[in-house]
Amino acid sequence: MADILFITHPDVIVDPAIPVPDWRLSVQGRQRMAAFADSPVADAIRSIVCSEERKAVESAEILGNRRLLTPVKLADLGENDRSATGFLPSTEFEETADLFFANPTHSVRGWERAIDAQQRIGAAIDHIRVSAPTDPSTAIAVIAHGAVGALLLCRLKNVSIDRTWDQPGSTGGHYFRFACKDLSLKHAWRPIDLAPSGRIEDG
Repeated sequence: MADILFITHPDVIVDPAIPVPDWRLSVQGRQRMAAFADSPVADAIRSIVCSEERKAVESAEILGNRRLLTPVKLADLGENDRSATGFLPSTEFEETADLFFANPTHSVRGWERAIDAQQRIGAAIDHIRVSAPTDPSTAIAVIAHGAVGALLLCRLKNVSIDRTWDQPGSTGGHYFRFACKDLSLKHAWRPIDLAPSGRIEDG
């Protein structure tokens, strides 16, 4: 069966006046996603599934336009529900996110519990696997978000929820690869950016 490339949207335009799910990609984010779409890593992609959040949809559209594929939206790929607090300044957000991962069975400040978000993202992946191509040389691109990506990575590694497994940095734009057939992890987070060799890191 195909592999799944779990990809997080890259850089966004941060606007406290706009609900976070409606944030758009920045110019830098669009450029990074376009570079990934033109890379050898993306050659194997035969289908694209994305979160309904605007930044993920825009990322999927960039990839889809380059690969002549129409993305499919799946609500359960959305980021952990943080609507109870809305936008938080950077320091306050990071402190709250730390608590979110450290207390997975509790709702931190009204946020969706980490354990529930993990169950949701896992169910979304199981849904995608049902119709996965049988050709092992192909891949499905799943474009979503960092926190649920970290929760999924913990599930794949069969380890406790821990922010240690969150994507590096603060601008998004990372991916990991795993097998549809048995959920075996091929590699953990890697940046979508061009490596010094001039091609996307993979393998």
